[in-house]
Amino acid sequence: MPVNKTPHINLLDEELGFGKTVLMPGDPLRAKYIAEHFLENPVLVNNVRGVQGYTGYYDGVKVSVMASGMGMPSIGIYSYELYKFFGVQNIMRIGSAGAINRDCKVRDIVAGIGACTNSNFGSQYGLDGTIAPVCSFEMLSAAKNAADAMGADLKIGSLYSSDTFYDDTRSASDWAKAGCLAVEMEAAALYMTALRLKRRALAVCTISDLVYPPFTGLDAKDREQGFTQMMELALRTAKELEDLPLLTSEE
Repeated sequence: MPVNKTPHINLLDEELGFGKTVLMPGDPLRAKYIAEHFLENPVLVNNVRGVQGYTGYYDGVKVSVMASGMGMPSIGIYSYELYKFFGVQNIMRIGSAGAINRDCKVRDIVAGIGACTNSNFGSQYGLDGTIAPVCSFEMLSAAKNAADAMGADLKIGSLYSSDTFYDDTRSASDWAKAGCLAVEMEAAALYMTALRLKRRALAVCTISDLVYPPFTGLDAKDREQGFTQMMELALRTAKELEDLPLLTSEE
């Protein structure tokens, strides 16, 4: 049953609430930028710890955008609370990633059909084996349709969700050999949380850095405001998802 307050989300406008789909960048400033430049009548609906969440309308469809912070523990908290307590059906991570596959270049957009990880996040489920975090097929299909309509090249494959940004093992190249396109820090936890709660999730990232020579990358301002193609793709995807049947959790 939806609530208006959890330890990390305090719904400031109970009547408006969250849309069925929440777009989730890591950066609160990117959430603010999307709300102000892409949504009609955006309203700040959460600001606990400065993790800004907004709800507005895109082409007549109610959509929310809220930051996740950095890393799997952070997105694990926010996605769980949104799914479990606020009636959210779909969460689409719209983040940055470092290319580890040499076919991926700066500003390319990648979608994670699955998320390999070095995280221990999945151990909480007590499974006698290794969980394979995968996205929602419906969301991936909608994103591909949106990309095709825009003429955007959406690269689809595995992501590598790492717990470590400054990694002494320098293992990214090994994950590239396993077929991963890019490294980021949130998708695996989002996918696992969605699978556990029987909701939908997808991670779409813009390549902000090359984790191979010449190791080039974008600055913070570019990451905040420069990923407009991905933002539009995400909003078009949210519109297409609006008519999907509602999912319910089973404990």
